[in-house]
Amino acid sequence: MAIELEQVLPKDIERRSFEIITEELGDTQLIPGTEPIVKRCIHTSADFDYAKNLVFSKDAVQKALDAIRQGASIVTDTQMGKSGINKKRLAKYGGEVFCFMSDEDVAAQAKANGTTRAVASMEKAAKINKKLIYAIGNAPTALIHLYEQVEKGIIDPELIIGVPVGFVNVVQSKELILKLEDTPYIIARGRKGGSNIAACICNALIYMLDEDL
Repeated sequence: MAIELEQVLPKDIERRSFEIITEELGDTQLIPGTEPIVKRCIHTSADFDYAKNLVFSKDAVQKALDAIRQGASIVTDTQMGKSGINKKRLAKYGGEVFCFMSDEDVAAQAKANGTTRAVASMEKAAKINKKLIYAIGNAPTALIHLYEQVEKGIIDPELIIGVPVGFVNVVQSKELILKLEDTPYIIARGRKGGSNIAACICNALIYMLDEDL
């Protein structure tokens, strides 16, 4: 059987990919204002489940855009997530990207307290005197800790992106964030997610701001 290749110029591959995504979504209803995020997650993963499993708190996208515009920084739970975020574009608005997972003091604190590095890195992030967006794509323990810190009134995130992937406490950690009433969140319900999806959502938000310029 002959294989027919679609002839697309390199510069047009991404545009054509989004055209295909839009075509295949068909009549699927997306929440107005969330379309660029959902479509970029599908583009990153080739997984159309994100059209159904991404959950947005009320006005989460607009609140996140306002926060980035005002210089909010992003904290990730993996170096992979950090590397995938467009730091140059974020810097135009005054933001930075932090990941403390490899820091020696984080490792020492985790060992001393009997916690994961992810928890210790979230504790270190809480000391940053900046507006913060937390992008969690790997560690449910980080997400659980954020939930506890919000409930205690210790932190007040601009946004929590909760998309850890896996099996142990992954679903439960996301459901905890969904219980928060006053904290904006974007959650990938279920087991799917990953550092690439966390970075993807961050980039989608940044690109949405760039389009407004």
